[in-house]
Amino acid sequence: MTLEQLRIFVAVAEREHVTRAAAALGLTQSAVSAAIAALEARHDTRLFDRVGRHIELTNAGRDFLVEARAVLARAHAAELVLSELGTLGRGTLNVQASQTIASYWLPSRLVRFREAHPKIEVRLSAGNTETVARAVLEGDADLGFVEGAVRVPALASSEVGSDRLVLAVGTNHPLARRRNLSLDDLAGVPWVVREAGSGTRSEMEAALIAMKMQIHERDIALELPSNEAVRAALEAGAGVGGMSELVAAPGIQSGRLKRLDIDLPQRPFLALRHRERRLSKAGEALLAMCVKKPVRRK
Repeated sequence: MTLEQLRIFVAVAEREHVTRAAAALGLTQSAVSAAIAALEARHDTRLFDRVGRHIELTNAGRDFLVEARAVLARAHAAELVLSELGTLGRGTLNVQASQTIASYWLPSRLVRFREAHPKIEVRLSAGNTETVARAVLEGDADLGFVEGAVRVPALASSEVGSDRLVLAVGTNHPLARRRNLSLDDLAGVPWVVREAGSGTRSEMEAALIAMKMQIHERDIALELPSNEAVRAALEAGAGVGGMSELVAAPGIQSGRLKRLDIDLPQRPFLALRHRERRLSKAGEALLAMCVKKPVRRK
């Protein structure tokens, strides 16, 4: 059994799809299928069931996935030890961030990090707060950046920034012409929201509950998987929605989106790291840089 076989198995197991795993790994579909077949044949154990055009983990496969992830995490830790014998002159840093941070807040900081450490390769993936926390927990990411509260004992968090949530509608929506709005004016209005697990959605719902208002399932017109999809739906007049000021800004500046005069609280941006895993020098350097305010360029 090789680390490459384990890496291929985990990629297939997480996607339950050979073709997508092959694309993510940069391998051919036949190479991925051969690696899985070799594991199953060598140990006389079926790891996947073929159901139509799809595959599903067997009970044995689910048990093996836990161990495979643990082995890969230890191998990654061993690589970190070796890389730490040198300097920040080279290395790889795996980062995951929730969509708002990955698209609007983190890029400028990664540019500054790249300028300071040009030989460090940063691999950034975007998801929602829930998937980012899981990636750090399982060792798929060295650092995570989220805007939603994360209550996982194994993860340590530190505040690195903040933004403000705003409520907005398309400029042709009836509420766009209303002044002195209150939360009562939003009763029964269709809402456009992010998917469950999104930090933007959980923080918005928590803020509204604190203000004595709750979004009910019957009020949700659209549940969408990205900030940009929410903004586009609002611009088209689908209802009211909450999002980061950073996300709303392009729509407001273009005149397609109207910010409602209802104040929501600021929310922190958090950096996540595993309490029991050693963070590399590159990770420490990026974390320190994110805490600092970005330099204004003339």
